[in-house]
Amino acid sequence: MTAAVGVDLTERTAALGPELRPLADLLLGWLESGARSDHLFSDDVRVDLTVPHWRLQSRGTEAAFRLRAEQHPYAGSVRIECLAATDRGFLMAFEERWAADGQRWYCREMLHAVVADSRIAVLSVYCTGDWDEDLQRRYAATVSVTAG
Repeated sequence: MTAAVGVDLTERTAALGPELRPLADLLLGWLESGARSDHLFSDDVRVDLTVPHWRLQSRGTEAAFRLRAEQHPYAGSVRIECLAATDRGFLMAFEERWAADGQRWYCREMLHAVVADSRIAVLSVYCTGDWDEDLQRRYAATVSVTAG
């Protein structure tokens, strides 16, 4: 797993505590490699994925894994921007990068994992959509961060 500059991933996941840290680690591993774990989701997990101009939902472990495989079947790297415990689970903001169709792709996401009985019971994901190399170049050439 790849941490953001200045972010110590071990320290961040350790701050989640003994119940949430293993789930965050399993989730990150799945996001990067697609490796499934029997210990990640509850049997009736609900996944709610929002992408630009659409929303996809699933119920059940197999459906959750299938949704990811159908929407994002690529192994890649995950850069964590934020990982924090909530009163019901944890929040994670991250970027994904992967190779497909002869180019490097990028997307930015935020998720909320609701945990029950040491498993993710609800996973709500908000994604910017997949950016090809042309869109990444256009962004870099036209957008600058201004001081507020």
